[in-house]
Amino acid sequence: MRYWYWYWYRSVVIPRNSFILIFNVTIQIWLGGIIIAWLLVQVMLLLAYRHILVAYWREPVFRYPILVFEGDDWGAGPLEQAQALDALRQILKSHRDQSGHYSVMTLGVILSIADTEAMRADKEAEYIRLSLDHARFEPVLAAMRAGINEGVFTLQLHGMEHYWPPAVMAAARIDAQVAAWLIKIGIAHSEELPSRLQSRWIDAVSLPSQPLPEAEIYAAVVEEVKVYMQIFGAKPVIAVPTTFVWNNVVERAWASQGVSCVITPGTRFESRDGQGRPQGDGKLILNGERGESGVMYLVRDKYFEPKLGHRAEKGLDALALQTECGRPTLLETHRFNFLGDPAQSKAALAELNRLLVEARAHYSKLRFLSTHDIAEAIVSQDTSLITIVPRVRLHAWLARISKVSRFWKLARLTGLVVPLWLLRKWAA
Repeated sequence: MRYWYWYWYRSVVIPRNSFILIFNVTIQIWLGGIIIAWLLVQVMLLLAYRHILVAYWREPVFRYPILVFEGDDWGAGPLEQAQALDALRQILKSHRDQSGHYSVMTLGVILSIADTEAMRADKEAEYIRLSLDHARFEPVLAAMRAGINEGVFTLQLHGMEHYWPPAVMAAARIDAQVAAWLIKIGIAHSEELPSRLQSRWIDAVSLPSQPLPEAEIYAAVVEEVKVYMQIFGAKPVIAVPTTFVWNNVVERAWASQGVSCVITPGTRFESRDGQGRPQGDGKLILNGERGESGVMYLVRDKYFEPKLGHRAEKGLDALALQTECGRPTLLETHRFNFLGDPAQSKAALAELNRLLVEARAHYSKLRFLSTHDIAEAIVSQDTSLITIVPRVRLHAWLARISKVSRFWKLARLTGLVVPLWLLRKWAA
């Protein structure tokens, strides 16, 4: 009996147990291999996107929702700007944040425009400009100063003109539309120029555009800063490139004249291509980064243009997104929204007001700051506005990287999204 038991145990039980053992070991090896392969894929994905992931972590994280309207093109131009500015001032003054600060609109200032009356009288003359401190613009300048004194307007340098005058003069010799613009009756609107010519810091007479000589750029910057100081009593601290086309030469020239911050769309365009489209290297720019000249960048990549169909909801969506990512919300808007057809201008003002009403209702901790305030907070690392708490920063960082489309698609495909989701739940 014992013999048969031993025979059965040696013949059946031991091989069977050995098979189970080998099977279990094989499964464990396969599972271990799969886990190691999965981890390697995650490491490779993180390494591939390490630069943007690190940059997003370093970008400042703001404690509160911050909203500022960035108004461009104000200054030398149509006189109806005075009434539009007064209407904007009344709306902005009717809204305060929890600290008692009025809502703010920055004014990207254009300091001069072509003097079409003088050029019509003397068609052989070279370019003649009409500066913002001319008596004709006194109502516009008075409206700007009233808003500055009340704390609802702050200023940014947008340019001497919203174009490069020699380029416009050269284009007028070959383009009847531009030639007519230079001698039109009444004050010219720079918005009526072909879009390629509205870029100040390139020669876009023909396409693709050509760079301007460095000496001419420096001379033009010195001149516009001098005129800005004559009109407003101080040098500009923040500059906004027209159509967001500028280069390192322009940046260095601004920095040499006291400009410490440049508003960007999150990248830099340096030229216009053969179709007239702004063209750059595609490099990402984040809030608080610095250029070669030492100037700091702020990002304005959200828009509120009511005359282009943008309603209050668009601004609220931008505010929600930026707040989730710990970023200030800089909403770009242009003067054309509030000029021209009275019904459309009234509707644009109504949407602006509704946006402010809804923003205050949805965000009890909403702050109204100027871009200058935001820049100063970043420079000084003001912890009353910028958080250093790792858990809060982690939540904002995870929100930011989830908006990097290609990375997030790969994270979902590889399963990296699972640990990131768990991390976000922990940081919430």
